[in-house]
Amino acid sequence: MRAFTAWRGRRPFWGGTLLLLGGVEILLTEQASVSVVLQAGAGGIAAYLLPLVMAVCGLLVLLNPGQRLFYSVIGVLVTLGTWVTSNLGGFFVGLLLGVIGSSLAFGWLPDQEPRRRRRRAPRRAA
Repeated sequence: MRAFTAWRGRRPFWGGTLLLLGGVEILLTEQASVSVVLQAGAGGIAAYLLPLVMAVCGLLVLLNPGQRLFYSVIGVLVTLGTWVTSNLGGFFVGLLLGVIGSSLAFGWLPDQEPRRRRRRAPRRAA
């Protein structure tokens, strides 16, 4: 368990995980029945390709954190593209997961020490 915690601490874990989950969620909404799908037609290949790219970017953020800026920018652009091609971005759930995950991955700072909760000393009345 400590090895996983150490591994997780050296990369933007939650950003990559949310981006990956957003892509998977959008892919799963594409498997819905035709009566549920809001858009069908010429954008069919893009409806499967964009969430797949989202999921790959999420994995790459986790596995190669040195290139997280590039992957997170590509991830957010592809995520915003799913708004048009993939049932309103997986009925907004995948869209929100992808945007939040990409933002977390973009904003992650590897050099910063983890925050530790500090207990405030009780104030003394003067």
